[in-house]
Amino acid sequence: MVEVLKPGLFTSIQDKGRTGYRRLGVPLSGAMDTVSAAMANKLLDNSTQAAVMEFTMMGPRFQFKAPTFIAICGAGFHATINDVPIELGKATEISENDVLKIDHPDSGNYGYLAVLGGFKTEIILGSRSFYNNITKKKRLEKGDVLKFSTTTSKKIVRHASFSIDEHHFNDEAIEVYPGPEFDLLPKKFQKIIMDTTLKIGSQSSRMAYVIEGLEDISAKEIITAPVQPGTVQLTPSGKCVVLMRDAQSTGGYSRILQLTEQAICKLAQKRVGKTVYFKLIEHL
Repeated sequence: MVEVLKPGLFTSIQDKGRTGYRRLGVPLSGAMDTVSAAMANKLLDNSTQAAVMEFTMMGPRFQFKAPTFIAICGAGFHATINDVPIELGKATEISENDVLKIDHPDSGNYGYLAVLGGFKTEIILGSRSFYNNITKKKRLEKGDVLKFSTTTSKKIVRHASFSIDEHHFNDEAIEVYPGPEFDLLPKKFQKIIMDTTLKIGSQSSRMAYVIEGLEDISAKEIITAPVQPGTVQLTPSGKCVVLMRDAQSTGGYSRILQLTEQAICKLAQKRVGKTVYFKLIEHL
């Protein structure tokens, strides 16, 4: 088990998300940056479905009550075990009573902590992902105790590591496909969308990222239609949002673009105020 000494800014348990329930209005949820979460699990040879701990900006602090192995991937956080710095992006052995502290990141938003075998929180609707009103908690709190497998006999390749992909965090290009209503926009609006340098707004969250810079254009409302993570909506008032992992399942605003899976992960790691631009790619 591991005890939360300090929860950090917004720390939760996430896996690959809830599938099969969107018809009931249940969001997919899951890790904001699935690439980084998968890397952390891969270092421990965990299942791709294993639950990880997701934290953002201000990292948490824990005390482990049993030995295990951990791996931390994602944004450029700094971490220590018993005040001794450890390397991110590789498997690290943990002993009983060790204290793990994760500090602020130099770059990016989201970091991921994997433990051997994954965190064993309650499974609800096929997932361990935290989401308000579905799970008992939407974030971890001081004093929470989380279970994980106490078996450490599994062979871990400790020399294996992943380096931080600076392109994943620094590239401003967000790759998109045309959305269902993109071709209904005037050609001049389409050009503005592709040619404008945009900024991440302060109201961005796990539900949606607000994109500033397109306030001079707009799109008509539509009959309520399906949306998904990565859908870019443009409102009649010129507000532009990119739906993220906790997004609703339907919406009535024009779906002008759709991010690729890689682009959703890349956008998730952009801090408020960072600049991006949409890069249109062809359908496969």
